[in-house]
This record gives sequence, C-alpha cells and structure tokens, in this order.
Amino acid sequence: MKTVAPGRCVLIVEDEMYLAMMLEDILGDAGYKVLKAARLPGALALAESEAIDGAILDINLAGTQVFPVADLLARRRIPYMFASAYGDAGLPDGYRQQPVLQKPYGQAQLQQALATLLGDPAG
Repeated sequence: MKTVAPGRCVLIVEDEMYLAMMLEDILGDAGYKVLKAARLPGALALAESEAIDGAILDINLAGTQVFPVADLLARRRIPYMFASAYGDAGLPDGYRQQPVLQKPYGQAQLQQALATLLGDPAG
C-alpha cells in the first residue's frame, strides 16, 4: 500500500492476532497511525477517548458482537466498516447500510475500502 495518510488514525478491532498484526503493518506502511483492540472493553475505551479518523470492526470478537463500538463511533460521527467472512448477510438490519470488507480480503481491497470510507481520492 502506498503512503497516503500521514497522521490519519485508524482503529482496528480484530480478535485474530495474526490478521490484526498484518493490518497494522499494512496500514502503518501507508502512513496511518493504528490503534488496536481485540476485545469489546478495550475497543469501547479507544472508540470513546481517541481521535480516530475511521475504524475497521470485526463483527465477532471471541463470541461478543462489536455493535456497541459501532454505535459509539456513529454517535461520534466517525466512519467505520465491518470486516466479516459473512459479508453484509451477517449484519442486523440496523447496520446493513455500513460498508463491509468481506474476509478474506487482499491488500488492494483493503486500500480501496479504507480510501472510500475516509473519502481519500488516492484510493
């Protein structure tokens, strides 16, 4: 991923450690500041207190759904997308308007989805 976002901050909420580390590396190489959480309490704390430009949310965090984080981000008007192997079929009705990054996804898909989410013309 080319450097496109110096100083922009992305929250990654992902409970699969390998995937979270890969995302952190890809986004870090592109110039993003990355915040990570693997469980709901940590994700809620970051979503509430940090200056975040956007977020990528795994729907299922070790059996707990991420929707309280999505609601908090929405209240703060921070754009977010879900990452899920189920696509938008795994979303309850109130969240189906949100973008979904279908797992597994590649670096190009990630770059395009994040650029669209953040309104970055470089994507």
